Amino acid sequence: MPEPSLDLITIGRSSVDLYGQQIGGRLEDMGTFVKAVGGCPANIAIGTARLGLRSALVSRVGDEQMGRFILEQLAREGVETAGVKVDPKRLTALVILGVRDETTFPLIFYRTDCADAALDEGDIDEDFIASARAIVVTGTHFALPGPAGAQKKAIRFAKKHGRKVIFDIDYRPNLWGLAGHAAGESRYIRSGRVTEHLQAILPDCDLIVGTEEELHVAGGSEDTLAAIRAIRALSAGTIVCKRGPMGCVVFPGAIPERLDDGIRGPGFPVEVYNVLGAGDAFLSGFLRGWLAGEPIETACAWANACGAFAVSRLLCSPESPTFAELQFFLKNGSAHRALRFDDAINHVHWATTRSKVAMPLFALAIDHRAQMEEIADTTGAARGRIRAFKALAVKAAAQVAEGQPNFGMLLDGGYGREALFRAHDHGFWIARPLELPGSRPLALESDTQGSLGAMLAEWPVDHVAKCLCFYHPDDPESLRLEQERVLKRVALACRQVGRELLVEIIASRHGALEDDTTARVMARLYDLGIKPDWWKLESQPSEVAWATIDEVIAKRDPYCRGILLLGLDAPEEELAAGFRLAQQSHAIKGFAIGRTIFADAARDWFAGRLDDGGAVALMAQRFERLVDAWKNPSGGRA
Repeated sequence: MPEPSLDLITIGRSSVDLYGQQIGGRLEDMGTFVKAVGGCPANIAIGTARLGLRSALVSRVGDEQMGRFILEQLAREGVETAGVKVDPKRLTALVILGVRDETTFPLIFYRTDCADAALDEGDIDEDFIASARAIVVTGTHFALPGPAGAQKKAIRFAKKHGRKVIFDIDYRPNLWGLAGHAAGESRYIRSGRVTEHLQAILPDCDLIVGTEEELHVAGGSEDTLAAIRAIRALSAGTIVCKRGPMGCVVFPGAIPERLDDGIRGPGFPVEVYNVLGAGDAFLSGFLRGWLAGEPIETACAWANACGAFAVSRLLCSPESPTFAELQFFLKNGSAHRALRFDDAINHVHWATTRSKVAMPLFALAIDHRAQMEEIADTTGAARGRIRAFKALAVKAAAQVAEGQPNFGMLLDGGYGREALFRAHDHGFWIARPLELPGSRPLALESDTQGSLGAMLAEWPVDHVAKCLCFYHPDDPESLRLEQERVLKRVALACRQVGRELLVEIIASRHGALEDDTTARVMARLYDLGIKPDWWKLESQPSEVAWATIDEVIAKRDPYCRGILLLGLDAPEEELAAGFRLAQQSHAIKGFAIGRTIFADAARDWFAGRLDDGGAVALMAQRFERLVDAWKNPSGGRA
């Protein structure tokens, strides 16, 4: 038998969860929602992938935008999607959820003839099931004949090939037809019919996981110990009883006289913010230990910690911890009962769940506003033409990129609005400015337009917020404090809204650029709790300067994506020399250069000396030469 290429395949529900963001309000009154992948099996697939397991999902999604969202998010998380079928006839399942208080979490399942409910035996491939060390089947998907048949077929294949079968009881009474649409949050209604269904599954299971109420329905008794004994009579599998804040109790063999005499894992005293998805995070943590052969006590600790993360945050799958985050928490703990307020943990979570970016990154920066206005004014052209020129810059960048993933652009949402739309067509990495051009002390464009948070919320989720600050460490204290206040505000808003932050520091305009100048600025900002995803820095005077910057980043934020080198309108030869020096730095990941590429083309185009094609060609040539210079710092062409 070939060695399995996957650790785990989960089978069943996959939906889009729409979470109401008005905490404490009725679902009827929710005004804004945030979207996430949901459904127990999809959540577990993502949760285990984040913890380092090779996971896959077998399910169905609709042939529409929500279905594609699920597929794209699964792939982004590293979940194998070969078993997810696109159903051309049915819509992707939806769930609307809210948080009313610590015990009330209203939700509505939109699952009438949905895609995942149409899962059937034809969706189960024997070779695919055999490719995993274990499968997860879920109780809710035994409520319908088609999905039930699919899961039973998967169990047969798993047993045939010596794979483990994990049963998450996952009891939702209203999905068994025992409660109305408005009772989506109901967790337990006694039902002999459901018990009969579930007990037919138990003999084939190697691991059975449920809350006390879920064990009641599987065991056919509302006495927890009696229910567990009934399950043991049908199955030799390990039984895990989830007990919320009290942790869990595990029974790998004979059932003892008292519930507490099983193998216990510690609970973590955290604030209960939202219990939805906590069980999926719990099982993800348990499976990370159980499948790796860790002691049951370790699997329990990981499971309870993952569950604690889930109940202390709003969403389901997006809130599941990564293995780095889990280990950080177990090592350091938290001073906060509400883990979502722990900045250190949140930073690890944020940094280890970001989308991957291809490196090195080559960006054409044309987010310039004041400089473009000056060029237009000097040539006597209407400022309105700036919009068209920025769209030409996108064409130039696309010519150089030729579809490669490690290219990007810096564009503004004013003159560059149409260019932003076109840049998306090419899959570019995109950063957008927040600062008021040329401001010192730093001021934000949003201060003249409304709320910074509201503006960021309107951006596509993959756009990076860029903030340029003319900051020298020897600036007057009052100036430094004001600039730092604004940068702290920007950093907080970016984290709250979920946008990456690029901080651009130019120190040379207002003082000497010594070997430690930029490093001192960065260290000061780190001391203030500002941890940008990216830095954009000017060329440094020496290798010592870059080594000092490397040391600051390595010590203060090893999760930083890195540094992009800026150009300051320097000649190409000077930039090439700067590239050679900068590439001695471990943190340098590419460049974001503007006027060296576009300034001459802009002047000639606005003055009528270049047509559109000529402007695109000139910008593309210069951009390509800089890319070649980066790839071949010793000279010659790529």
